[in-house]
Amino acid sequence: MSGHSKWSTIKRKKAALDAKRGKIFTKLIKEITIAAKQGGGDPDGNPRLRLAIDNAKSQNMPAENIERAIKKATGELEGVAYYELTYEGYGPGGVAIMVEVATDNKNRTVAEVRHIFSKHGGSLGETGSVAWMFDRKGIITIPKQGKTEDDILAIVLDAGADDLQTEEDFYEITTSVENFEPVRRALINNNIQIENASLQWVAKNLIKVSGEEAEKVMKLIEAIEDCDDVQNVYTSADFAD
Repeated sequence: MSGHSKWSTIKRKKAALDAKRGKIFTKLIKEITIAAKQGGGDPDGNPRLRLAIDNAKSQNMPAENIERAIKKATGELEGVAYYELTYEGYGPGGVAIMVEVATDNKNRTVAEVRHIFSKHGGSLGETGSVAWMFDRKGIITIPKQGKTEDDILAIVLDAGADDLQTEEDFYEITTSVENFEPVRRALINNNIQIENASLQWVAKNLIKVSGEEAEKVMKLIEAIEDCDDVQNVYTSADFAD
């Protein structure tokens, strides 16, 4: 199966940093709110909400926080309405970047994102300018914790996974959108701890960046992620070791 991907490791470290800073809770609350608003507050009949709740629990979010977010989304409590938007653009070296946001003020957010791109040597593009360079995939990360690659393969391939990538201390599983939930359920049913599971944009072809150029791309991505309204950032950059 696939070998090492430095971007996978970078993303995992960034997620750990977000968790330490408490920023991950903000992102998870927004996702729970949007999911409940769109599909109702019952996770049994709302797969997106069920996934959001499971991800929140994996980050040790208190149950009362989850319940409050759902009640705000369904109108039982007063809450904020969030809009989901995706911005597309280019960074240094011509790498493609996709940015998913959840915002209560579209004009504020697009102005902030455009400014960040410009400040760091990139440019915000039109809708569809880079989306064609990405595929929508399910990505599931699990800590190794004594599990061998064969142990995990036996579970996920039967459930329909496309690929398994082995990193230093975790596995990253890739699925189609259709097989994402069956693979996730198979892992849960086999008592495998899931660190994160989500639908993501995965670049079809990577652009190698190294040295100063790689640093510029990373600074741009970090600046985008620091924007309060940003939920996820995806790139076609292949960072050299």
